[in-house]
Amino acid sequence: VQLQASGGGLVQPGGSLRLSCAASGFTLDANAIGWFRQAPGKEREGVSCISGSDGRTYYADSVKDRFTIAKDNVRNTVFLQMDVLRPGDTAVYYCAASRYSAACKYLAGDYNRFFPSWGQGTLVTVSS
Repeated sequence: VQLQASGGGLVQPGGSLRLSCAASGFTLDANAIGWFRQAPGKEREGVSCISGSDGRTYYADSVKDRFTIAKDNVRNTVFLQMDVLRPGDTAVYYCAASRYSAACKYLAGDYNRFFPSWGQGTLVTVSS
């Protein structure tokens, strides 16, 4: 199981970025994929998640209506479209995979128990 996150960079407040999480060694229709982020000096937090079986999506309150998660089963890639970015969104963003069908429900909770496979992270900096 391998996950490769990419797409981070420097963007001005109000701008957009699209992160990608390329998966190999497993299929997205059988795995949930979550996006998490860790800002300097803060704990890692769940941002968004998409379930494997039905594609249901989940968002943290702080990104709802600004971020959109989607997946391409053919390319085996999950995307996180981030719009109206704020300085508070600055963080290293990670994607993680879980074979547990209900893993996304733990996005704001004890997610470490259900997401055993992690990518290397991509840095997003929102600054003018």
